[in-house]
Amino acid sequence: MSGRGEDRRFGSGWISGTLSVAGGALGGGGVLCLLFPDVLTTPEARALYPMGAVRALIFALLVIGFVLGALSIVLRRRKTLGLTGLALATVATLLGGSEVQITGPVTGTRAAGLDWFLLNLFVLALLFVPIERLFPRRRGQDIFRPGWTTDLMYFATSHLMVQITVVLTMLPAALAFHWAARPWLQHAVTAQPLPIQFAEIVLVADLAEYTVHRLFHRVPWLWRFHAVHHSSLAMDWLAGSRLHLVDIVLTRGLSFVPLYVLGFAPPAVYAYLVFVSFHAVFIHANLRCDLPVLDWLLVMPRFHHWHHAAHAEAVDKNFAVHLPWIDRLFGTAYLPARRWPDAYGIRSNPVPEGFWRQLVGPFRRAAH
Repeated sequence: MSGRGEDRRFGSGWISGTLSVAGGALGGGGVLCLLFPDVLTTPEARALYPMGAVRALIFALLVIGFVLGALSIVLRRRKTLGLTGLALATVATLLGGSEVQITGPVTGTRAAGLDWFLLNLFVLALLFVPIERLFPRRRGQDIFRPGWTTDLMYFATSHLMVQITVVLTMLPAALAFHWAARPWLQHAVTAQPLPIQFAEIVLVADLAEYTVHRLFHRVPWLWRFHAVHHSSLAMDWLAGSRLHLVDIVLTRGLSFVPLYVLGFAPPAVYAYLVFVSFHAVFIHANLRCDLPVLDWLLVMPRFHHWHHAAHAEAVDKNFAVHLPWIDRLFGTAYLPARRWPDAYGIRSNPVPEGFWRQLVGPFRRAAH
């Protein structure tokens, strides 16, 4: 967004310009979703949106783009940020703004998922960016630290391809494990109270994720894909998005198998999906959250940060995603008292920089 060494202090126009671009881009994306709902919005989510609130949010974002863009132009010598935010908001308004009417039924069953991407980006950034600024684990780390554009590309790809990844997630269970599903067992599972089912999902999913995660570290051709996730040199709310598509599909697909076989009720599964969406971001965040009472009950940021540490003693440790006692059970836990890693990433990093090179890199290395 802006070059290093630029004045980013309060009153310099950088903050207002950045927020202007964010508001104009998010609001403009919302307008596109109103204009082309058949091809841009997620079919499963369309009926759930409170359209009055959605339109009010789009309107507010466009106002932010206008007002803060103009403020940045006034305050800042370099006008690029303010002009960009102002232009995005202007174009979106000329296209109809928040008042774009959706005429006729919206029946498309295949969509790009732009709404899902915009909503998740807005909610997660609104929640985690202020928390990371107030309670940082690493003070002075910039919001737009090196590599953030790469991680944003991963975030966008995984959300825009949500329909494809959901189908690919379910394929291993449906194709290879349908024989294991037993109606009597699934009936017994769904007869349980939903909170109990939720707790069971967390347990069986994390046991599966632990196994798959450990394999990704031990099997050389799997590590080529998983190394992408470990290549980030900084930890924050966006860093957890750096996952190769092969890593996503295999991990989610194999972790879904026990949920499919046991047949948990959809509400319990949906509750778990919401939980894991936020928890996965939380444990990667640049957030100092020291709660020793939870250290061996629930994975906290410090536990998972050690999994990403560039320290020899922390390599191949802390594989669990939710329940750290699983690592303790299998002898792979590492959590030195009151210490955080000094550095992150892979010590002799074989992963190139940039989204596209990271996407094709594991295949090229496999071919050699």
